[in-house]
Amino acid sequence: MNTSIALTVHRWFAPEKGAPDCQIARWIFLRALGLIYFSAFYSLIFQIRGLIGPQGILPASEYLESAAEHLGQLRFWFAPTLLWFSTSSHMLMALCWVGIIASLLSIVNVWPRAMLLICFVCCLSFVSAAGDFSSYQSDGMLLEAGFIALFFAPRGFWPGWGKTSLAPRASLFLLQWEWFRIYFESGVVKLASGDPEWRHLTAMDQYYQNGPLPTWIGWYVQHMPHWFHAGTVLATFALELIIVWMLFLPRRWRIACFLIATPWQIAVILTANYAFLNYIVLALGFLLLDDRFLMHFVPLRWRANLAVATESAPEIIPSEDVPVALPTRIKHHLRSLRLAFITVMLTWIFYATTLPMLQMFWREIPLPELPVSALEPFRIANQYGLFAVMTPNRYEIEFQGSNDGTTWLAYPYRYKPQDVRVPPSIYAPYQPRFDWNLWFASLGTWTEYPIVPRTEERLLTNDSDVLALFAGNPFPNKPPQLIRAVLWQYWFSTMQEKRTQGIWWHRKLLGAYAPTLAMNPDGKVGIVIERPLTTPQP
Repeated sequence: MNTSIALTVHRWFAPEKGAPDCQIARWIFLRALGLIYFSAFYSLIFQIRGLIGPQGILPASEYLESAAEHLGQLRFWFAPTLLWFSTSSHMLMALCWVGIIASLLSIVNVWPRAMLLICFVCCLSFVSAAGDFSSYQSDGMLLEAGFIALFFAPRGFWPGWGKTSLAPRASLFLLQWEWFRIYFESGVVKLASGDPEWRHLTAMDQYYQNGPLPTWIGWYVQHMPHWFHAGTVLATFALELIIVWMLFLPRRWRIACFLIATPWQIAVILTANYAFLNYIVLALGFLLLDDRFLMHFVPLRWRANLAVATESAPEIIPSEDVPVALPTRIKHHLRSLRLAFITVMLTWIFYATTLPMLQMFWREIPLPELPVSALEPFRIANQYGLFAVMTPNRYEIEFQGSNDGTTWLAYPYRYKPQDVRVPPSIYAPYQPRFDWNLWFASLGTWTEYPIVPRTEERLLTNDSDVLALFAGNPFPNKPPQLIRAVLWQYWFSTMQEKRTQGIWWHRKLLGAYAPTLAMNPDGKVGIVIERPLTTPQP
């Protein structure tokens, strides 16, 4: 191998030549990543059986059976999941509990590489089999960061700061690269979408109201004057398209970038519930900082265990002509294999994440796309683009049951807006996937989102796993004879209405969203002829 190429490869990919000035930032990021994994698995404990369990809305078994039928042996690549062994409720719960235990151990820095690998495999196993319930960009962000973290984390059972196991520079850069792309690609798609809301600086006027799951702080921010919302649009473009480029400038610029982007993410967290998405971006942002900056926040008694960043001497690549002892030669070959694996994988991820971004500007760029598509099933090399088009209105799907077709009782949600007197809450990074998917479904039709009729079917049998996704069951003794899904339009109340009437929302019944279903005498579900809608009892 050419000496200059070998030195370059060693500098970027060899752990022995890793970045010595990011130990504190690495420690912070990996603890945060463990917390994010924990939040993901913890939220699934209460939902996974109702989402993809044997009696869930979209059973994983049905998806995997379809994949096996159409893909054959390739199914293990295109659906990489441990659920091929079993899709039982016990297996699903085991997946969550193993992920929770591994995430907790990674938080306290016990064998971080192994624990993060377990977290990644468990998370990927759910995402690969969950269909519509795992189609979020946040899942891709977590899996991409989680996979790169396997190279970024220090080795050892109790590594501390990891001063004897530095992070390959390429792994640090790829995590920074993910942070950059989340912002920059989101800014590009806003301009490329042609959405007049962004061009007319009105995108934020109804943003806090129309997002998936608003917060009470967002309710107050919504009532700010238009000039404030127009200013946040301009600030969004400035951050996503201009300020993030400070990542590639000297350290003072990177520190300034961190001090701008971090409060921004905190503001987003307080005004909207996007699960763990913003927490991932927040955690990645710490990798803009170096030990010289973060050292000021580390207690003196802990500083002695940190490696000192120094300029290392050029590495001498051993010549094959020099006699080497057998044990040393074996170690050298193993180290070379490890270096080759790290180099191939991290270079592959960089290519697979860079090409889609380049195609945003040059669609016909003459570069092979196979390396990109090959990684798609693993969600470790993604293209991002948040809020390309803003939703102009807020709609909510409500499930209602009845025994006579006249008196209808609503199934209460845990997190979605429903009762106009209940304020929206803050619960991120917890992710209520059922509630989230219903927000997306409200923007389409029931034929596009089968989770709605499938939920109706499960409610007709009082399925306990699906009922656990709701806050209560208005038919605790016996399932209702009829189930329907109706569509409401919601909008925030005014300040005066909140003070005088105690309401946070207004809502208007728009009509049926999906067919009304009933259980026939033969045990099969049938569609009931539509009747004029009546407002359900409170």
